[in-house]
Amino acid sequence: MNNEKKRVRYQRIYKQAEELITPVPFAISRMATITALLHYKMDNFFWTGFYILENGELYAGPYQGPVACLHLQKGTGVCWSAVNKNDAEIVPNVHEFPGHIACSEASNSEIVVPVRDKAGTIKAVIDIDSREYNNFNETDAHVLEQLGNLIYQL
Repeated sequence: MNNEKKRVRYQRIYKQAEELITPVPFAISRMATITALLHYKMDNFFWTGFYILENGELYAGPYQGPVACLHLQKGTGVCWSAVNKNDAEIVPNVHEFPGHIACSEASNSEIVVPVRDKAGTIKAVIDIDSREYNNFNETDAHVLEQLGNLIYQL
């Protein structure tokens, strides 16, 4: 999908997500709705979901796709890389990422974006995998950050 088409689709998803989740104050419900919207409305998303940061550990939250790793070993993988650097992690080829946690061999590229509360503290990450190599870019990172902001900052 070209970048302009991706941007337009994300705009529609954002508007729909905002309308659906604003009346509901529960973070898990908001995550579940955002996950479903992204997974079914974006092309090439193999696994779409959240990992929640709880007591210094990352645990699977709402997701769509094959069974996930329920707990991510601290300090390893793309999710922890995004948490540790406090920024989005875009991986064009997960097979070349040191310490990649392979919950599914079908995944070839990945993006992980921190989700922050109003104080800026990371509470979770949005994690999306694709079967395609090099499927994610800064457009994805920017919009996923905005969607993540809807969860704890509304």
